[in-house]
Amino acid sequence: MTHIVSKIKATTFLTDGGLETDLIFNKGIDLPHFAAFPLVENPKHSTVLNNYYREYMDIAKEHKTGFILESPTWRANPDWGFKLGYTENDLRKVNLKAIKQLVKLKNDYNDDIIDIFISGQLGPRGDGYQVETIMTIDEAEKYHRLQIDTFKKANVDLVSAITMTYTEEAIGIALAAKKNELSVVISFTVGTDGNLPSGETLKDAISLVDEATNNYPLYYMINCAHPSHFFDTLKDVKDWKYRIKGIRANASCKSHDELDEATELDTGDIVDLSQWHSRLKAHLPELAVYGGCCGTNASHVASICNHVIN
Repeated sequence: MTHIVSKIKATTFLTDGGLETDLIFNKGIDLPHFAAFPLVENPKHSTVLNNYYREYMDIAKEHKTGFILESPTWRANPDWGFKLGYTENDLRKVNLKAIKQLVKLKNDYNDDIIDIFISGQLGPRGDGYQVETIMTIDEAEKYHRLQIDTFKKANVDLVSAITMTYTEEAIGIALAAKKNELSVVISFTVGTDGNLPSGETLKDAISLVDEATNNYPLYYMINCAHPSHFFDTLKDVKDWKYRIKGIRANASCKSHDELDEATELDTGDIVDLSQWHSRLKAHLPELAVYGGCCGTNASHVASICNHVIN
């Protein structure tokens, strides 16, 4: 963990953008339940995934940044997997296969990118935009153990919990990672008011997770929200802002409800989004990881990179 912390502190890292929205709207691939992980097992679609990641890694190569390779396994947990016909054993296999494919990609770029970390990505048990049922911390730890145990077996560098909507689930994931001695990143999503869907503030969410886990998460991120939704919440923060090291923003300024109802992809204003990241960098001293979320593609990340690298 110390190795990763020191690298991320000293280096700018890129990651990918809005995988699912890119696949659906730009590449015409149907993703039932917004799940990209089944593509790992389809030779044709695994090539699409491979090329998708290469677009972003080529940007990192050009700008001499590090890169965090996130597996396409945001939905590869039991509840979502069962809806798609996967058993628990099937899910273990597909999570492992996803990581193995990223290892091959990493090997292809090892001579061109200074630091590449492979991250096993997992998402919420429920919806990524709203809180339907709240698990206890123990329930969350047990629920996410399937993926985290598998990522441990696959020897990932870290685990990233993306689009967390309430703290109990985030704490459970962090504790499961801690038991596996795996570095973990917690990424919260927020609404247009800058708060989590649970109503919790970012400050309280980060503080609660750190308190419950003895500051175990490697760092925190914000994802699946436009910077204009949460920028004001960062103006007066003190110690906890140093825990935020990554941003994966939406391209669109629309609310989660509006995005849910949209039939066309809103790619937003790329220049404006990039300028927001310059402002965020000024308010978040430790910000080092840049990617995208819904509606973003490689051109968004390239533009953000141009704005944040001096």
